[in-house]
Amino acid sequence: MNWVIAALVCWILGYWINHRLAHTRLSNSRLISLAIPIIFGFTILFIWEALVRGFNVPMVIIPAPTVIASRFAVSLDILWVDFVQTFVKGAMSGYIIGCGSAFVIAILIDRSPFLQKGLLPVGNFIAALPIVGTAPILVMWFGFDWQSKAAVVVAMVFFPMLVNTMQGLAATDRMQRDLMATYSASYFQTLIKLRLPAAMPAVFNGLKIATTLALIGAIVAEFFGSPIKGMGFRISTEVGKLGLDMVWAEITVAAIAGSAFYGAIALIERGLTFWHPSQRGQ
Repeated sequence: MNWVIAALVCWILGYWINHRLAHTRLSNSRLISLAIPIIFGFTILFIWEALVRGFNVPMVIIPAPTVIASRFAVSLDILWVDFVQTFVKGAMSGYIIGCGSAFVIAILIDRSPFLQKGLLPVGNFIAALPIVGTAPILVMWFGFDWQSKAAVVVAMVFFPMLVNTMQGLAATDRMQRDLMATYSASYFQTLIKLRLPAAMPAVFNGLKIATTLALIGAIVAEFFGSPIKGMGFRISTEVGKLGLDMVWAEITVAAIAGSAFYGAIALIERGLTFWHPSQRGQ
């Protein structure tokens, strides 16, 4: 009962602190903006710990954060190998290939009405394929190592990136394009100096969406065949052994890696599209 009371007190205290910080005159400062989610996160972790211990929740249902942290600390070597295999080799390579090819093909489709009518339905068809159906096939085609996981990631990130890039290329209005035509600008001059800069917010939207899809695709693909390493492989094997602390440690690594990846893309976006209205006041 003491743990339950502690959880309730922690929730009230955390809510009160964050409420006060959010309504201060400095609420838009970088320090306060960083402090609020950190305090909220530690509040959730403490409540989680208190409720698990207070109600004696079995570890096979959900382990306490301290148990997960202990397992995380003693398994850093395994977690690092799994991180490199899944994130660096599988997710990142597929992300670069998928997003890069989608960007190039979006420009080609924008240039050619024939490709617009032919490739877009094919891309939509590929995006609609379920990953649980395509992953085993791609594992058979490309083998059990990271190459098959990268292929799954390419299939997952290609269409969102393609659609967002095409939407961005269409962001300029007729008057702007006519102005470039009066300067005798060629298609590629108009593309480089007008349309691509205007498309950057939409392009980065596609890149940010693809960050989460890439990691999910690489992990799920490992469920259908992988060498004896990788986040998906470790999660599936540890679930079978009821090693839920290790499963949650892998989930923690995936969450940290995915958040850092998304944050890095968002920082690059802020640096390159500082002129866009969506970046003002941030």
